[in-house]
Amino acid sequence: MHLTAKHRVAILLHGGVKGGHGKTGLAYLRYGQAAIAAVIDAQTAGQWLKEVTGIAKDIPIVANVQAALAYKPNVLLIGIAPSGGSLSEQLLEEVKQGVTAGLSVVNGLHTPLTPYFEQLQPQQWIWDIRQEPKGLGIALAKARSLSCQRILTVGTDMIVGKMSTCLECHGAAQKRGMNSKFLGTGQGGIMIAGDGIPLDAVRVDFAAGAVEKMVLEAANDHDLLWIEGQGSLLHPGSTATLPLIRGSQPTALILVHRVGQTQIHNAPQVAIPPLPEVIELYEQVARVGGGTNQVKVKAIALNTFHLDEKEAQNAIDTVKENTGLPCTDVVRFGGDSLLDDLL
Repeated sequence: MHLTAKHRVAILLHGGVKGGHGKTGLAYLRYGQAAIAAVIDAQTAGQWLKEVTGIAKDIPIVANVQAALAYKPNVLLIGIAPSGGSLSEQLLEEVKQGVTAGLSVVNGLHTPLTPYFEQLQPQQWIWDIRQEPKGLGIALAKARSLSCQRILTVGTDMIVGKMSTCLECHGAAQKRGMNSKFLGTGQGGIMIAGDGIPLDAVRVDFAAGAVEKMVLEAANDHDLLWIEGQGSLLHPGSTATLPLIRGSQPTALILVHRVGQTQIHNAPQVAIPPLPEVIELYEQVARVGGGTNQVKVKAIALNTFHLDEKEAQNAIDTVKENTGLPCTDVVRFGGDSLLDDLL
C-alpha cells in the first residue's frame, strides 16, 4: 500500500495535536505525500493546523469524522497511539462511520481493524500496518558485504526525532539527484514511505533478520539507505535498537538528542550520560555482531524544537565543541550540512 498525491486524507488525531500521543499523525502532516483534507481533534476543533502546531499548512481541524466528510477525504488515517494499542469504543465508532461513508483506513495500531469490516466497497481497503512480514529468518550479518551506504539513526531516548532526521537527510539527498531510499521501521515511517517493516510487531528472534532482509532488498536499487531508528540503548524498555544495528550493519550512525534532556522521559530514574559516553557506547555495540570495520557516529542531530533560533544555534555550537562532531537541527535548518559531513 502506498498513499500518494491522488489520496485525500483525514487524520484522526483526538488529543494528539497538542498531546504526546499524536506523533504518527503529526509526522504524516510534515512528510506525507497525500493531500490532507482535515485533521480530526475535538480538543482544538475550529482552529487551523498552522495556528496550533506551527506546521506551515492551511489545514482545518474539525471535531469528528462526520465533520471531516465535508472536506471530501477518501482515506482515514489513524494518527494517534492510544495506551494499549487499541481504539476505545468511541474512537472505533468514528472509524466505522468513516468506513460506512466510503473511506479507506490506514491503521498503525497493534490491534488490526480488518476483522471489524467484512464487506467493503470495491475501492475501499483497510491497511493494518503492524503485521509481521512473512518468510523471516535470523540475521547472519549479510548486509556488511553490501556496497551501499547504510546510515542508521540512534537516540538518547525514544521520540527524539530519529525518523525526522532520516527523512530530512533523505530529502536533501534526493534533491541532489542521489539514488537514496528511506527505510521505515515503525508505523509512521511506513505510512510515509509506503513500505518498510513494523519492527515492534516482529518476534524478537526474527527482528534483526527482518531488518537484514529489508536492507538487502533495498540495496539492489539504491546507493544510499537511511534506516529509521527506534528506541534507545539507554531506555530500559527498548528492544528495537540492537536488531537495527545487527540487521543493517550500518556504515555510519547519526546520534539524535533532545537539547537539555538529562533523563529518560518515561523513566526519570535513568540518567542520560554525557554525549561523548553515549557515542562510545553506540560505537562499541556496532563493532560486534558481524561488523568488519569500525562504525562511527559521524554526526549529531539535535532536537531544538523547544528553543528559539539563537538558543538553538548556541546549543548546536556547544555540542560541536564537546564532541568534535558535526551537529545541527535538520528539521529547523535542513539536512544538507549533515549530508555533506556524512558523505
